[in-house]
Amino acid sequence: MQVSMAAFLSVALLAAGGAAAAECPGNPDALGTSRTIVVDPLEHPRLGGMQYRESLPLADHEVVLTFDDGPLPPRTNHVLDTLASECVKATFFLVGKMATTYPDVVHKIEAAGHTIGTHSQTHPLRLQKMPLTRAEREINEGIASVTSVLGEPPAPFFRIPGLARTNAIDQYLGSQKLMTWSVDATADDWKKISSAQVYSRALQGIEANGKGILLLHDIQAKTVEALPDLLRELKRRGYHIVHVVPATPDQPRTATVPSQWIMHAHAHQKGLGPFVQVADTAALAAPSPPSLGFDGHPAVSMQPHSRPVSRPGQAPQPTAAARPRGNNGSQARQSGDRWRKFVRSLTAWM
Repeated sequence: MQVSMAAFLSVALLAAGGAAAAECPGNPDALGTSRTIVVDPLEHPRLGGMQYRESLPLADHEVVLTFDDGPLPPRTNHVLDTLASECVKATFFLVGKMATTYPDVVHKIEAAGHTIGTHSQTHPLRLQKMPLTRAEREINEGIASVTSVLGEPPAPFFRIPGLARTNAIDQYLGSQKLMTWSVDATADDWKKISSAQVYSRALQGIEANGKGILLLHDIQAKTVEALPDLLRELKRRGYHIVHVVPATPDQPRTATVPSQWIMHAHAHQKGLGPFVQVADTAALAAPSPPSLGFDGHPAVSMQPHSRPVSRPGQAPQPTAAARPRGNNGSQARQSGDRWRKFVRSLTAWM
């Protein structure tokens, strides 16, 4: 009876949201957002079949798009433009330091109706190796930074940098009523691969399960380039995009049954990079920096109505407003150097 109820709910929800995908001003062939799932972090504190027993209650051929590490103009802006052109909603896990540096982009994400979660304050490479008190500070400061930009708390959704979870970190996030998001599929877009490979690996990861949470990075030039074709191909293959939002007193959770949340293991999925399938109670081994692609990806120059143009050896530059103010003394230069190093480290490995 439970299985038949799950099937009934899935069919009903798809039917209810089907019209949304077909209504996209200026693009009648848009992929669209088929439906919205409202979730309660207290009932389901950990998601993502790559690391946890549960994932989102998706029907076959349903995908949730997620983007990490931003915002970073102009790349995040171009991701937003692509999503808007297809009337697609996604979830953005923002780094606190990036959010306070580029608040205009955060507001653009919010205005477009996307869900905003958090991804720590500075995206430490080895959160799981830190003393728990430092990890807690990274988590809390990231939320505080995004809150300061938005003027209200973001969604209680958190993705651990590098997916480097431990039992202690999981338990702390749960105690803070945060939903921890892992993934079901990745595109390996932090590695030394082309945009064509990002496109193909994303599709391979999704088709391994026929549905799931896809991890992408809006700060990566290759992802910006691959995204339009990826969305069009998802539509061609009959996939539907699902938007996820947190439950509130005015917006109750979506009705589901427990079996819908169970994600079957897919340990044989290819292209997972440093991330591995682990049980609920296991700690994820720390990925080494080389395995995460410290490859100094070139910066990207966005030209109107054209694909990204790479400039070898050039690091992403912050906008004038983000650069240190004041005189041209050594302190200002050192501050600017630290910021450029921070942005470069993000685009180089995740």
